[in-house]
Amino acid sequence: MKKLIAALGRAAAGAMLLIVVAAASEAQTPAQAQSPKDPQELALKDSGAQQLTNTKPKVHRFWDRENILLFSGVGLARGLDYASTLNIRRRGINEIFLTNGIVDNHPLFASIEAAGTGASIGLSYIFHATGHHTLERWTSIVHIGVGIGGAGRNYLLKTPHAQ
Repeated sequence: MKKLIAALGRAAAGAMLLIVVAAASEAQTPAQAQSPKDPQELALKDSGAQQLTNTKPKVHRFWDRENILLFSGVGLARGLDYASTLNIRRRGINEIFLTNGIVDNHPLFASIEAAGTGASIGLSYIFHATGHHTLERWTSIVHIGVGIGGAGRNYLLKTPHAQ
């Protein structure tokens, strides 16, 4: 149980650090350069500035189609991780991130997996609310990748045979 509390504490601290860094960062703005003396450079600069001012930031609703698909993918990846972890426990392999007692308590383990999905959606919402829409999407993409990678690793582990 102490391992779980320590791991949850580290995860919470890491998430808080990520939130603080994301909230403190600002969108990049073009630096003010000295005005060029050549008329061609001035024309190029003016056309580039006009293009920059005509672009609008892409704003979307939080529960748009892409986010719904990404959040569904996170849930599926967590479900696959749940199934693969129970599979390795049935084969006699120890879980490395959680204690075997937690994994063997199926309702507790399922709630931890569901909480992971909820935390991913919550972090995406924080990024959405602060205008970091790229990070909002990448949170789910990375979570899906890590979940599927972990499940694949679990299924590829060799079953120990009695000597």
